[in-house]
Amino acid sequence: MSGERYPVLWIGQTAVVTLPAEIDITNAGQVREVLLSVLNQGAVVLIADLSKTTFCDSAGVSALARTFRRADASHSEMRLVVSTPAVQRILAITGIDRLLDIYPGVSAALGSTDDSTVQSGAMPRGNTAATADTDGGAA
Repeated sequence: MSGERYPVLWIGQTAVVTLPAEIDITNAGQVREVLLSVLNQGAVVLIADLSKTTFCDSAGVSALARTFRRADASHSEMRLVVSTPAVQRILAITGIDRLLDIYPGVSAALGSTDDSTVQSGAMPRGNTAATADTDGGAA
């Protein structure tokens, strides 16, 4: 694989992949390949860290969706870490936030190992800040 590499931190069978500041048509394929490669290496939990990502276009969303489908098919779990409103919004508009649990930080994503995700800091699926725009302003 050529080009920029994305850091991967392994903690047991959990992998945290730090993604770039921008995910678009120029690098979405590489992002997808890196995420799929981590799944192929046996990750039981894949955490895609988009905390520093400020822009994600439809190609980036597609890369995340394809990775989620592979994770689901292999009985692995995929979690997203998102901290920027612009990325939260695109995930809400596209519905990805209803497929995946989204966390405000890596520590919250790592701390969620059972059904207590909401108590440990996860934003429940479909309940991100960006969805307030789509439901008539109700928070």
